[in-house]
This record gives sequence, C-alpha cells and structure tokens, in this order.
Amino acid sequence: MDDWKIYRGKGEPHDDITRLPLPPPWRTFTGKIIDIPQMDEDDAFMQRMLARGEVFQASEEVVELVNAALYLRRPLLVSGKPGCGKSSLAYAVARELRLGPVLRWSITTRTTLADGLYSYDAIGRLQDTAHWKDTGADQPSPDIGQYIRLGPLGAALLPSARPRVLLIDEIDKSDIDLPNDLLHIFEEGEFDIPELVRISQHQRFVDVYYGRNGAAKVTIEEGHVHCHAFPFIVLTSNEEREFPPAFLRRCLRLDMKPPTKEELASIVESHLGADILPLANQLIDEFLQEQVKGDLATDQLLNAIYLSSRGIDARDKKTIFRAVLRQLTT
Repeated sequence: MDDWKIYRGKGEPHDDITRLPLPPPWRTFTGKIIDIPQMDEDDAFMQRMLARGEVFQASEEVVELVNAALYLRRPLLVSGKPGCGKSSLAYAVARELRLGPVLRWSITTRTTLADGLYSYDAIGRLQDTAHWKDTGADQPSPDIGQYIRLGPLGAALLPSARPRVLLIDEIDKSDIDLPNDLLHIFEEGEFDIPELVRISQHQRFVDVYYGRNGAAKVTIEEGHVHCHAFPFIVLTSNEEREFPPAFLRRCLRLDMKPPTKEELASIVESHLGADILPLANQLIDEFLQEQVKGDLATDQLLNAIYLSSRGIDARDKKTIFRAVLRQLTT
C-alpha cells in the first residue's frame, strides 16, 4: 500500500502535502502562523530551478526516506558521490509538493550558524543614522529592520502553514563546530534575533527582509522566530568527513547509490529526449566501465552524450570525451 506516501517521486506537481498527518508529539512546533509573502524570484531563475526538479529520477528508497522525513519532521542527510543528484532531490520535492522556491544554503569552511539564520548590517545603520543627524531631516531615524536580513535557515523557520524546503549543500565542508551548532535549531525549530529582543519592550513588531534580493518582507514579533511547520531540510554530503553521533541522531540518512544502466537511460531520456537513446547506449556502457575504475558523475555522461549528438568529427571525439569523462579522483 502506497497510500501513506505524500511524495511519490513521479515529478508531477500535486497538493497531497495538505493531507500530511500531525507530527509525533515530540516534534510538535507551536509558532503562530503569520502572513509570509513568497520570495520575489525572477522568471529565469524560477524556470531553471523548476527544471532541476522536473527531471530528477527518484528510486523507491529515495521516495520512502523522503516520506519518512516528512512524517517525522526530521532533516534528511543525503550522502553520495558528486553528481548523483543529491541537491536536485530538494528541488524535486519542492516542485512535486508545491512548496515554493527552495531556500539554498551553500556551506564553506568559514560558514557559521549565524550566516544561515540572519545578518545585521550594524555599520550601515550607524552610517545612515549619522547622515540623518547631520542633515537634520525632519523624519524618523532609520528603522533597525531595514538592516536585518534573514538567511536561508532563518527564512525556512518562519511560521508558515506549509513547510518550506531548505537545501543545506555540502555540510561536510563545514567547520567542525557547525553540525553541533545546528542541534538546537533542528530540535527546537526556533531562534532569537538579539538585536530585536533588546528593543522588544518599546518596539514589539519589526519588519525584516529575506529572499535572494532581500525584496520580501516579514514581521518578527519580539525578536523571536518559531516555526509552525518544520521545514523539509536536505543536507548533502560528499562523504568527506564523519559527523558527531548527536548530529546523526537528529537526521534520517539516505545513501544515494550510483544509478544502474536502466536508471542512467531514464536520466538521459528525461534530459535529452527519447530520440537520443540509440546513440547514448554505447556511451552509457563505456561510462559504467570507467566508473568502476574511479569516480564519475552522471552530469559528465550527459555532457558526453550531448556532444556526441552535435556531429563532432570522429577524430576529435576521443580527445573531447577523455576530457569530459575524466575521473574526479585519482
């Protein structure tokens, strides 16, 4: 019986997220639902992101783990080789369940928890306040909310009726402290903005900004953000490090396996059309043979097949394909 599955992995948008049951008692969040405007994304960006989700090929294991994460309100830690579709999974879920644009947080060695929650431009506010005083303008001083912008994690925790999708990309590249710093956020689904907490006695409500261009605005009460629907969080890892047990305990883990020949053919068809499959079969076989020797990503195969369909001279193919299908590790 598949009736319990909210996410089906078929790529067709639907509204089954509305029948998602209540969370377990230990994963209930009580943030008061507020009006949250959709981020103002440009059409080209949105179309590109929608395309990523449309062509994603979900295995049965992927479908089951996504649904388990939705039911349990737990982050999904997705591990696998580069190019196996870890990031695309987040876009596929957002597209199929109509959950809006994906909030993406790309991790580096310098990333801190604060980067994901919000930023405060204190210097900009100080400069604008000084300018306001110098000009003697007959108007209020700049509001603090103009200088606060929610990060992707902070925006994902806004109390909306439906969960947002948050992609935390390449968490294994983070500083050693970041996974532990995320524990409270994952467990409680809330955080404070100290700059707003300090002024909450005389300014209870403050409008702050979020989104790719900071164009969307939302009202924060007493400097506190507490989610209502815990976001669907996908954390990707290229398996370059181990994570502490306390962090792993708060996640469901999905190991994405390299696609089979049949799955590769389906991926090629979804990207380049069925007409290219006769030409692609030999390259798929060669790709699988080379993959045994080391690491190759699926997008390298797509690049090779695309070039092959462009009528490249046979004398050039060998050199080009050797460059396109070069091993990712030695």
